[in-house]
Amino acid sequence: MEPIIETILHRRAIRRFAPTQIEEEALQQILQAGLYAPSAGGRQGVIFAVCQDREVNEKLGKIKRANSNFRMATNGNYVSQEQPSIVDDPKLTSSFYDAPTVITMFAPKNFLFSAEDCAVAAENMMLAADALGIGSCYIGQGWTAFADPYGQEILKKWDIRTDYYAVMQLLLGYPREGDVHPAAKLRKNDRVLRF
Repeated sequence: MEPIIETILHRRAIRRFAPTQIEEEALQQILQAGLYAPSAGGRQGVIFAVCQDREVNEKLGKIKRANSNFRMATNGNYVSQEQPSIVDDPKLTSSFYDAPTVITMFAPKNFLFSAEDCAVAAENMMLAADALGIGSCYIGQGWTAFADPYGQEILKKWDIRTDYYAVMQLLLGYPREGDVHPAAKLRKNDRVLRF
């Protein structure tokens, strides 16, 4: 099997991170994978805001958690039993799960394919991270992390254009020591239609 196929089949969302910061060389490779992702019309409109400041990430993760409006999981309806998400466990206070690196992807507010451009960049980056032994987790609704005065200050500090919005965050870090890599769920049948 080709290494890229093995990486695709191996990659899983990681929500338990070791406190160790990822290495700069690995981060640069992951960012390069995002920069080379397809984009609608070749516009390359996604901005990657990399934050490795633990205090900022903790505050933004808590703001995002407080502003996320979703129904909590029930017995038969959950995101993950192996590595609970903020939907699964109300005791989790940060949407960023203490990841040492958080990349917020910003894209133009008025472009039809902004979310899609961010999603394909995130997928490239998650595959690159997995290939380098780094865990990742895609977190949608990125704008909720900036929905209070502190978040607005950060946008100004980062010099984010006002015609852009936070589409999502990508969490990066080494998986917590002792955790078993999440197993693949069985693939559902009848999802491929051939004519």
